[in-house]
Amino acid sequence: MRLVRQLDPVETRTLGALLEKQQATPEYYPLTLNALLAACNQKSNRDPVMELTEGELHAALERLRELVFVWKVAGVSRSEKWEHNLDARWELSGDTKALLTLLLLRGEQTPGELRTRSERLHAFGSLQEVEEALSRMAAEAEPLVFMLPRRPGQKETRWSHLVGSAPPGTAKPGPIETAAPDDTLSARVTRLEAQLSALTNELVELKKKLGES
Repeated sequence: MRLVRQLDPVETRTLGALLEKQQATPEYYPLTLNALLAACNQKSNRDPVMELTEGELHAALERLRELVFVWKVAGVSRSEKWEHNLDARWELSGDTKALLTLLLLRGEQTPGELRTRSERLHAFGSLQEVEEALSRMAAEAEPLVFMLPRRPGQKETRWSHLVGSAPPGTAKPGPIETAAPDDTLSARVTRLEAQLSALTNELVELKKKLGES
């Protein structure tokens, strides 16, 4: 299951920022909390612009860690750093990762806008390549993107992500399973499995730092 629940705007921005910096500036990735906060609050290439606090970001990271979407890694200077786990969880390739990153950070866009804005993330040879990648993502059993209905007077199609809520007045091509009430057995099992996986990954990282196999 790709999504246990829909993500809120802070969680969506957090994942988008981690994805962007991994692709655009891999030499600075994973990110410290301060670097991630700056990435989330950038004035450019963001829609909407946010003014998140450190507390809001840290709370979002902890929620995402419970879902095993992110985890902490130890930096060279022992500073706490964060990275995402979406390549495996959402089965992303270079082209689909770039497109999803832009949709998470800037909302609905046309294929032309996505191609222009993706230059630092992935080199698309043509507009057709963008459209083909979007179509593949939308055709999956659990799609992460969908095409918005064309409004009167619009010439180009627009696409949005399915990670969070759809824009008002739009219909989704199949609902994403929402979170079960906290007191249900399935919710508790899902949470425990996610926490166990996160702890296992953190243990592996710690062993690498200590030089163990």
